[in-house]
Amino acid sequence: MEKILLDMHTHSSFSPDAEDSAEAMCLRAAELGLSVFALTDHCDVNFWYPAEHYFGDREDVTDAMMYGAGKYALDSIAEQVILREKFRGKLDIIVGVEMGQPMQDKERAAELSNDERLDFIIGSHHMNAGVDDFYYLDYSKMTDSEIDALLKDCFLQTLDMCRFADIDVLGHLTYPLRYICGEHGRKVDISSYDEIIREIFKTLISRGKGIEINTSGLRQKYGRTFPDFETVKLYRELGGEILTIGSDAHKTADLGKGIHEGIELAKAAGFEYSAYFKRHEPQFLKM
Repeated sequence: MEKILLDMHTHSSFSPDAEDSAEAMCLRAAELGLSVFALTDHCDVNFWYPAEHYFGDREDVTDAMMYGAGKYALDSIAEQVILREKFRGKLDIIVGVEMGQPMQDKERAAELSNDERLDFIIGSHHMNAGVDDFYYLDYSKMTDSEIDALLKDCFLQTLDMCRFADIDVLGHLTYPLRYICGEHGRKVDISSYDEIIREIFKTLISRGKGIEINTSGLRQKYGRTFPDFETVKLYRELGGEILTIGSDAHKTADLGKGIHEGIELAKAAGFEYSAYFKRHEPQFLKM
């Protein structure tokens, strides 16, 4: 099998929903012979502080373990700096973070973005303002018009992030479809949001930012990448050049999965190079 070039979206146990340590992930990446590897542990900035900061003594908080994201993220970055030196010559470690909902706490987002240790920031939208993560919503109880409104808000808020947040690439643009279509079997015509998605891509291109092909959907019920081929092709047709590819692995067993398929999809969409980042500057590898 052809060597995996890179994996630009992975998680370690500094993301509370991941299984393996940062060092274990790096060891696996080295075993796979990756040229470039990015750890991008979660930091949903609207969860920056522990849950009690937001809710007091309430015990009915959805996803309470994800609160305190600021500490998790900063601890992850510190560990990555150590591991980068430990693996120097064996693995090119890109110090990264996945920053969620930066527009929902702009001050904490700026604090994170300005961390000089970081090479790479994925900007992600996991939840609309005032609504739970898309993972927690019960789409079986929603009407088609309610799902449409939810997705429209999702893409509009993502556009706002792309206009103003300090990110390097936009992560898994169609993330809600993992649950709406994959887990709940609801049908969505993504072309209904083409106008907003075009504006997202034009904004990213004008700012010198990129998008990712997130291959996690290939190993899930959804069965497609986030975003899918047609959407990646649209980005290319609009002039997009910066494209990262990541497995979104939450354990060593998934590291590198789907990368080959992501590369083939990127080539079919018109790309010759995949990107990685050093000090927030894109570097390119021929696929």
